[in-house]
Amino acid sequence: MASFSIEDFVGDGVLKELIPKLLEEGWDDVPTLKIMNPEDMDAINMTQHQKDALEIRTYLHDRALMQYGDKLEASRKSLPELLNLSTEDLSSQFGMRRGHIARFTDRNNKCTDPLPKSYGLPARKLTVTPSRSNIIYKMQTIRKSFCRSSTNNDRSLEESLADFKIKDGYIFKGIVAAGPAEPRACGCIQPPPVVDNVAPYSAIENISVQRLTPEYKIGMERLVKTKTPPMKASELWRDKPAVLLCIRRPGCIMCRAEAHQLYAKKPIFDALGIQMFAVLHEHIESEIKDFWPRYWGGVVVFDRTTGFFKALGGGKLLKDKFLSGFVFNPRAIANYKRAKSMGIEQNFKGEGEIKGGLFIVGPGGTGIAYQFIERNFGDWAPVAEVVEICARLKNQQQDEGDSSRSPQEHK
Repeated sequence: MASFSIEDFVGDGVLKELIPKLLEEGWDDVPTLKIMNPEDMDAINMTQHQKDALEIRTYLHDRALMQYGDKLEASRKSLPELLNLSTEDLSSQFGMRRGHIARFTDRNNKCTDPLPKSYGLPARKLTVTPSRSNIIYKMQTIRKSFCRSSTNNDRSLEESLADFKIKDGYIFKGIVAAGPAEPRACGCIQPPPVVDNVAPYSAIENISVQRLTPEYKIGMERLVKTKTPPMKASELWRDKPAVLLCIRRPGCIMCRAEAHQLYAKKPIFDALGIQMFAVLHEHIESEIKDFWPRYWGGVVVFDRTTGFFKALGGGKLLKDKFLSGFVFNPRAIANYKRAKSMGIEQNFKGEGEIKGGLFIVGPGGTGIAYQFIERNFGDWAPVAEVVEICARLKNQQQDEGDSSRSPQEHK
């Protein structure tokens, strides 16, 4: 699976010299860089070679083929030209393996879900300085493009979300969701029960957490050098709503796949004003270094009392054994195969029986807007539901802001 490190993304090619400019203009993480459009490229005076390199690397990143980035870029061919090469040419000129050639030439098969076409963004060219203004302006225009339908978009936001639901096979359940409870070992083993009610806000607001990493940006130190003091979890969403992905084990192949898929949608969450946190119940520094920013570029926090994980289980940890929860569970095996097909590495360090999930929490003390429970090992919160709930929070904040304005301000 392709890394979310900018340095890994640009490699040793022509984009490397652009890193200072990208940082200055706010293109400082991989998901945001991948949505750069031609007008954005012209705004920072990218050469045609650099434009071609970005297109090639974005295509390779979606297919977990970044190991060929430097060679393909050095050929000075455009992506369409490379896609028209024969199998023999790709193998002889670039050393591409046959299985990788099949993945490369299949234009529809991606290891990560792409951003829907309806999320196309307008040009964000701005002539004023300083660069901080450019970043603020860029985020404002991104938010506008995500929160409103545009006549220039191929499809509306609602249609795109519907496509997500159809493809993922999920039916929207509401604010508490979980994967289906499929029979195990011909019905001889019953799956563990899950709660049907959202956790009370009081169950999570005072959880003691510790920041282990910052949000990843270009050139950032790999980990926080000075350990941050513990704080109440409510400080995380004091000012802005937050998505909290509770990771069962950062070395788990299925957990890494879920984190990678969710963080790949970072431009959407940025546009909606949503923060992204990964929550761990163990602090193993080597595991954090392997996990961040390769599979997750957002903030990583340590749940010092497993409070979030207990909240997902209705007050107690939701656990499952390897034999009953994985070997005899066809759903979990299917989840494993899905992650394996994405080319993700794994290890078996740490505790792996505690189930994870996901919370979406509103700003301040407004409460839990959504929670997803990992019933089967490797169940993912459906992206459509997560984005839909976040969009509702955004619209609710806008409505409350509009209602609080005076009549003169509306004019």
